[in-house]
Amino acid sequence: MRSAELIELWRGGQRESLHCGDAVICDTKGVIEAWGRPEQIIFPRSSCKMIQALPLVESGAADAAGLTDRQLALACASHSGARMHVEAVDRWLHALGLGEPDLRCGCHMPQDRDENRRLTCGDESPCQLHNNCSGKHAGFLTLNRHLGGGAEYVDPGHPVQQAVKAAFEEVTAEVSPGYGIDGCSAPNWSCSLAGLGRAMAAFADPAEDARGRAMRRLADAMRRYPEMVAGEGRACTILMRATGGRVAAKTGAEAVFVAILPGQGLGVALKVTDGATRAAEAAIAALLVHLGALSPDDPAVGRFLTDPIRNWRGIATGEMRTAPGFPA
Repeated sequence: MRSAELIELWRGGQRESLHCGDAVICDTKGVIEAWGRPEQIIFPRSSCKMIQALPLVESGAADAAGLTDRQLALACASHSGARMHVEAVDRWLHALGLGEPDLRCGCHMPQDRDENRRLTCGDESPCQLHNNCSGKHAGFLTLNRHLGGGAEYVDPGHPVQQAVKAAFEEVTAEVSPGYGIDGCSAPNWSCSLAGLGRAMAAFADPAEDARGRAMRRLADAMRRYPEMVAGEGRACTILMRATGGRVAAKTGAEAVFVAILPGQGLGVALKVTDGATRAAEAAIAALLVHLGALSPDDPAVGRFLTDPIRNWRGIATGEMRTAPGFPA
């Protein structure tokens, strides 16, 4: 099998670009719809942060630290580094008796325009709190305090990462073939696209046990606080708001996107082969329309898929389209 044709770019009546990839829709029993190669092995990257946060909740560490749902959403986030994100992580760490130097995620300029401008105009360098993964790492530190592990919690052999690996393999129902080091320095375990979709379906229709309660709590936190999961102008936040909180959506680097649909008991996972974010955002919008979670004329669908592409003068120059057969 080959990757499927997913998203096209048209200009002047001709197809200018084509994005291929793989996508699945799953329930808890497995794949119910697929395009391309469901068994393709991928790195989920940041799309699996809710899985990485599972040990934080099911171990009792979250409750022991008195974490709120807003903080749990932040643990699942690839946030924009806005002041609300930076301050929330800072308060979280101080409540643990820790600080920014205890993080191991590294520094980068924030995506949030206002905070980026503040740092740039003030000739100030970003710190690790601005890292889009700092919420996830605050969760790791919370779990680490509960487990009594050493300071280097991103080491693949560390108890925190071994707990993440165990949860990841259990919810994907696969033995991971290995890991890569993510941009934030934590290991990112690989799995099949189908395995990732099954995991999202498990979050959408969780069992009535400790893990199921943890899954439901994390997915609910994401849906309740979409602004903490990404930020203003970001696809995850826009799509979750557009669905009225019926969907938890999460992107990952290199054009991975997942969605959790609790009302339907379904999970979605996709990966665009060339790593193009624009195509992943268009594809997830198309699948949410396909599943009835979004209306085709919703402004969010227009933003990521159906609105005309305009040049700097505002002239319509092209359009994005779903490729024939996607979604069916």
